[in-house]
Amino acid sequence: MNKTSAALDALTQLAAKVDEVIKGSPASDIERNARQHFISQLARHGLVTREEFDIQLVLLEKARRQVVSLEARVAALESVARSA
Repeated sequence: MNKTSAALDALTQLAAKVDEVIKGSPASDIERNARQHFISQLARHGLVTREEFDIQLVLLEKARRQVVSLEARVAALESVARSA
């Protein structure tokens, strides 16, 4: 094992230990609470997270496809009704 590889391994282990300490500390709770508060404030002003936006975008596209399909069915039924 060369010096670079050993140094990288040591840094990786240190980063893992720091991450473990932070997850078990009150800092993790503070971060989570601050994030939730920030998101709730944005929602109060009518803003949404990117995740919520993307979900709504998928639902909108599905609804749009259904509308197009229904419009085609109505047009077909109107055509049959006119020719009868």
